[in-house]
Amino acid sequence: MKSLATALASLAFAAAALAQDRPQMDLPRVKLAAGMHQIDAQVAADLNTRMVGLMFRKEMPQHEGMLFVFDQPSVQCFWMRNTLLPLSAAFIADDGTIVNVEDMKPLTEESHCSKKPVRYVLEMNQGWFAKKGIKPGAKLSGPPFH
Repeated sequence: MKSLATALASLAFAAAALAQDRPQMDLPRVKLAAGMHQIDAQVAADLNTRMVGLMFRKEMPQHEGMLFVFDQPSVQCFWMRNTLLPLSAAFIADDGTIVNVEDMKPLTEESHCSKKPVRYVLEMNQGWFAKKGIKPGAKLSGPPFH
């Protein structure tokens, strides 16, 4: 059963990659805050937009990121296939609390996972969280978090 699920996920990923070999730029946006720091985040809330994520982008403004929204909390794992930018991923609980932050290298397939079940993952340019002093336990605010 697991191998069938893995095969189906791989097929869905391949289909999305073939259909989308350029950056997705027209996603909805949400304003988030990490203390006094404002974030303009594109929202990837369905399977296709989450699978493509920030792939193929050559640059991203420092105050922008991508918020991945999942239907329910679970351990989320991310990789950097076809992603050209070095990124930091914050794994975030429902109330906006950062569980852990992982730095990810471009064009790798190494998994970076949440340390507990989460529904949100915020990707920013690598080092953004560290430069702002935002660590696990810090809270983000904005419409998705309650």
